[in-house]
Amino acid sequence: MASKVFFTDMRTKPGINMYDKLNRLIKKAGIEEIEMQDKLVALKIHFGEPGNLAYLRPNYAAAVVKKIKKMGGKPFLTDCNTLYYGRRANAVDHLEAAMENGFNRIAVGCDVVIADGLTGGDATEIPLDFDLVKSAKIGSAIADSDIVISLNHFKGHEQTGFGGALKNIGMGCGSRKGKMEMHSSSKPKIKEENCVSCGMCIRKCPQKAIAYNENLNAQIDYNKCIGCGQCVASCHYGAATAIYDQAAELLNKKIAEYAFAVLKDKPHFHINFMMNISPDCDCWDSNDQAIAPDLGIAASFDPVALDHACVDLVNAVPGVKSSRLYEKGDYKEGEDKFVHVHPDVHWRDCLGHAEEIHLGTLDYKLIQVN
Repeated sequence: MASKVFFTDMRTKPGINMYDKLNRLIKKAGIEEIEMQDKLVALKIHFGEPGNLAYLRPNYAAAVVKKIKKMGGKPFLTDCNTLYYGRRANAVDHLEAAMENGFNRIAVGCDVVIADGLTGGDATEIPLDFDLVKSAKIGSAIADSDIVISLNHFKGHEQTGFGGALKNIGMGCGSRKGKMEMHSSSKPKIKEENCVSCGMCIRKCPQKAIAYNENLNAQIDYNKCIGCGQCVASCHYGAATAIYDQAAELLNKKIAEYAFAVLKDKPHFHINFMMNISPDCDCWDSNDQAIAPDLGIAASFDPVALDHACVDLVNAVPGVKSSRLYEKGDYKEGEDKFVHVHPDVHWRDCLGHAEEIHLGTLDYKLIQVN
């Protein structure tokens, strides 16, 4: 049976703004069906690496917080620390980054909790016994919550094709040990014939795992590489690429299994914001030109159907001519934008596996909310 996905576009008029449209959307999608009285509600969000301006605006989070409080819930915004070193690798820096980007009690109406503690070690193991993940290591604050609601900036991603609900929930809720488990089988490679020796991947590698070889081409030390994909996102010459083999497929399938663990036995609801649809993740301290125009907001109880619907919505509109999509001159209208930008990864691996493990369905019915 197809899952219902509710969608509202960006068109507004006097007396009806985007706050109003968001509230109408989540009400129509059924958020009020969740019993929230005195429940701890984890709002899973990506706070954005400072310097990146494509991340989800805190104004939207504030509107959802207000709705949950009105329903009697006790919301908190949350994310887990990053695997790589940056401004979100420990709770102190992470909270400062969130504050800098506008996620604080004054702006959004609730507190920010870093789910896996000070250094990423505060985790709860959720038994799964799947083929790939036997026990998922989830940030304890998320695991201990009563309800999970994901607020997802829908955009491209260098290791999963796009980042939506499943990526935000699966990879985002993993503790540092959990992230390492997901990334353990996924390592990038360097195509020496494409390397221009710009040094960007060397500067951006958090593990100092890349250096020049005797030919002055970048070379990866796999004893140090953690598979975070930062080199892939920083290289605009096609030299650092994800390896599309069993390893890349396993990463995406593990993300689906981790998402299953996060949502297991809990009420959950998901909202995708198709705005500032950048080609890469919000983990970067900059954001490239959006590859598609702002489209709107979609919501569903089914994260698989939601992500699939959003892919189709993005692919149904013309691309942004000044974006990376067109820089090589070989993009054809109607082509899958996310596959074109990241041809070495396949987003269907994650969504397809999520359907196989009964996290949701790829079949959806799109319902317009004005």
